[in-house]
Amino acid sequence: MNFDSDYTMTIGGVAVSANKTAAVLNPATEEIIAQVPSAGREELDAAVVAARAAFPGWSNRPPAERQALVAAIGERLEQHKEELMRLLTREQGKPRSGAEWELTGAIIWCREIAKQELPVHIAEDSAERTVETRHVPIGVVGAITPWNYPILLAIWKVLPALLAGNTIIVKPSPYTPLATLKIGEMMRDVLPPGVLNVVSGGNELGQLMTNHPDIGKISFTGSTQTGKRIMESAAGTLKRITLELGGNDAAIVLPDVDPKVVAKEIFWAAFQNSAQLCVAAKRLFVHADIYDALSHELVEYAKTVKLGDGSEQGVDLGPIQNKMQFEKVKDLLADARDKGLKFLLGGDVPEGKGYFVPVAIVDNPPDDARVVVEEAFGPVLPLLKFSDLDDVVVRANDTIYGLGGSVWSADPSAARKIAERLECGTIWINEIHAFSPHATFSGHKQSGIGVENAIQGLLEFTNAQTIVTKKIATVA
Repeated sequence: MNFDSDYTMTIGGVAVSANKTAAVLNPATEEIIAQVPSAGREELDAAVVAARAAFPGWSNRPPAERQALVAAIGERLEQHKEELMRLLTREQGKPRSGAEWELTGAIIWCREIAKQELPVHIAEDSAERTVETRHVPIGVVGAITPWNYPILLAIWKVLPALLAGNTIIVKPSPYTPLATLKIGEMMRDVLPPGVLNVVSGGNELGQLMTNHPDIGKISFTGSTQTGKRIMESAAGTLKRITLELGGNDAAIVLPDVDPKVVAKEIFWAAFQNSAQLCVAAKRLFVHADIYDALSHELVEYAKTVKLGDGSEQGVDLGPIQNKMQFEKVKDLLADARDKGLKFLLGGDVPEGKGYFVPVAIVDNPPDDARVVVEEAFGPVLPLLKFSDLDDVVVRANDTIYGLGGSVWSADPSAARKIAERLECGTIWINEIHAFSPHATFSGHKQSGIGVENAIQGLLEFTNAQTIVTKKIATVA
């Protein structure tokens, strides 16, 4: 299996190309590293036909067999972990440490999701009747995945969909299709034909998926703006949807923490994967008593972090993944400079090849500044000073988003009281980005609809079905 070329789609368990191709760039060099198929209606229809044909046999397999095959996905990923990590760095830009975090997480998810079982609820078991609610698969699922964590976030969708008895069509981001296409290829002899199909293409392909009458569910991770369009499109056929969308997560640092101790962890809370993370800490609220000290420690630590090509040894942060996002981050920085905001670090983008943005830390901008209100999805962090706990909770919640948040304090019980008042789906206390296959992940407000992970995430790929049986006495 060649991980450096020969990128094909997987439809019905075989390699498929397309009449059109699209270029894939390395964001660190802006060089074309591959050409991939650009699917249209014909290829999508073929994938839907294959998935529909595979559905009866797959959904009727004993759950234990589906569990074993989900676990086998993880085994195959582990066999090719090194190749996938290198490929992920080339197409996404993240350094080896980030690629290893992503691949390791994907493998763990396979092992753990394989242990999950669909629940059965007995509402009544009386002398008269039984009332039983079980969960049945939807049919063909469409998964549309993003460019920031292309492998892990595809796995988050594929595993529960298959475990629940569905078949699936995965469309990776056109910016990062390579690793996903290779995963489709390596699964051709693991899963029955048509159970897992991988098609590559642009936004038009995504629109075709959300409109397709024979796709029963769409699971999407990406921007809130795109999520709204998917919701509108899916309404035509009343598709089930799971949308994991944008965030503008607040981190609240109380005055009892030691800035020297927490600075490193808070830095990575904000800048992991060059801040291309939906639950990155994007607004850092710091108590006035320690604002200057923590600001200093963050800046000093940031100076030790190396930005560069993720394939080079010693690099900590890679480039922005694509030019579109690169230009958005540059525009945000330009607006901050034009508005006269003060940068404690960074603020300028150097000329040259690659979509590199140095870490930028903004000193106490007003709450209505674009760098505060908008989701940067790049290494731009506003530090915001507060003195009153009630006030900071109001400020933290003053956003259309509600994905994640964090509270940092030497007193976990005090932090818990604040955490319970935050309007978001996941709140970490004294740590961040600790995920689990068995813990729900969801967004409030305009950060999404539905749940990923845990049993609740598994149930997202099912319909509830209640069977009522009246017991009739046997005639002698």
